[in-house]
Amino acid sequence: MTFYSQMLTGLADAAGAAGAATDATVAAGGTGELLGMIIPMVLMFVVFYFLLIRPQRKKDKKVKEMLNNLKAGDRICTIGGIYGTIQGFRDDNVVLSVGEKDMPMVIARWAVRNVEAVTIENDGEVLA
Repeated sequence: MTFYSQMLTGLADAAGAAGAATDATVAAGGTGELLGMIIPMVLMFVVFYFLLIRPQRKKDKKVKEMLNNLKAGDRICTIGGIYGTIQGFRDDNVVLSVGEKDMPMVIARWAVRNVEAVTIENDGEVLA
């Protein structure tokens, strides 16, 4: 064997031993890296849930409950800003009486913004 071939053989053995040690380190570090990527994603989901999803579900539940509890005689405001008193219901529609002459108006049930608890003045007339 020549000097160069002995040197190359020694370098190859040293590289093989170093490569095996590096593979073991990568395998052990791979799990840590995976957890390092998953934990922030889980934390982001938890933050989004408590800041966005949960409050929106509570709000939707409250609106659905309000729409299901509508009854004739309730004073409501629509999403278009029209105030009226509920006369009755037709399927998923609400029949309102609007204005001084109690003109009937039909709107969709989902278009009710809220039920008014206070009296509203309309052109000098107090509506209850």
